[in-house]
Amino acid sequence: QVQLVESGGGLVQAGGSLRLSCTASGSRSNINVMAWYRQAPGKQRELVALTTGGGSTNSADSVKGRFTASRDNNKNTMYLQMDSLKPEDTAVYYCNAQGKGWQSWGQGTQVTVSS
Repeated sequence: QVQLVESGGGLVQAGGSLRLSCTASGSRSNINVMAWYRQAPGKQRELVALTTGGGSTNSADSVKGRFTASRDNNKNTMYLQMDSLKPEDTAVYYCNAQGKGWQSWGQGTQVTVSS
């Protein structure tokens, strides 16, 4: 069982930056993929960015060039550096961890970008 705790959300003006963190506890050695998802009001949850155990990263087209996902395995923490934020980035951001046959979710952290 892996528990995930997100932090770093908040209110920021358009063009600003935020850095989200997600710290894993529990059976961390079984984690393969860690990812960030987001869900805006009235919309489906969507993948924002992911990192693999091998160090690969990928991100959605909508955030490419603005958001960067990274992972510090020594600290069991994944980060999402968000720059050049836009009002349409407003959402609850969720951390996700996946292993063989399981996945876990964090409780979510609100990101609000004002115009």
